[in-house]
Amino acid sequence: MRILIAAIALIWVAGTVDAGANLDWADLPDPSVQVFEDPYRDLKPEQFDDVLYAVRLRGRLQQDGGSEEERQKWQARLTETEDALAADGIDVDWLLDQREVVTERRREAGTNGNRQFDGQTITLAGFAIPAPSDPDGRPVAYLVPERGMCSHMPPPPPNQMIRVRLNGDWTPSYFHEPVRLTGKLTIDPSVQNMMVVDGLMPMNATFQLETERVESLETEADRLEWKQRAADRIRAAGDRKAGGAMASE
Repeated sequence: MRILIAAIALIWVAGTVDAGANLDWADLPDPSVQVFEDPYRDLKPEQFDDVLYAVRLRGRLQQDGGSEEERQKWQARLTETEDALAADGIDVDWLLDQREVVTERRREAGTNGNRQFDGQTITLAGFAIPAPSDPDGRPVAYLVPERGMCSHMPPPPPNQMIRVRLNGDWTPSYFHEPVRLTGKLTIDPSVQNMMVVDGLMPMNATFQLETERVESLETEADRLEWKQRAADRIRAAGDRKAGGAMASE
């Protein structure tokens, strides 16, 4: 009987505590649109520069500007550049025709979310960025895969950013606070302009997460770094007010 009761208790606990599927950031993009032909990606840097140069020369020749001598030089350079690209098997006209197709494929690869996890409870670690609260008063943050993103680094693709609606008393105390979040993940694209370290930034997120649990991953090094940054900001503000005089004091 005791064994039966213990077994029932374990089943009840397992049914009421859902840790969520542990995900990696690589799980979030839609896998069906990640592999595609991208002729621009296959170009060497010098070949890509030559293609841009050919486009600029074509643009000049399509306009009425320039003397006859200048236009002859532009045409000679264009012919030379296109012949060099053709020798490498690169057709400039075909590449230009592929621009819209490649742009759309890249957009889908960076924005489409993996529908396998839409509406699922998941657990994911990352770096939290504080954000303005929702109109209903719920605190909000953004979760990104790397420290520095959206501040001193460019923002990640939308399907590598999660808008987080927080439950409970926890909110990020500083930018890029390391956390592990558990909650219901949905594909719910959103864009919100907000001030970050380097100024106004569009926070373009494919996902939204309704948190059920927050685990801080903060270390002593994180706390020391945050305190140092806060002290630096205070000193910088003092320098601005004093016209730089405090910098040497």
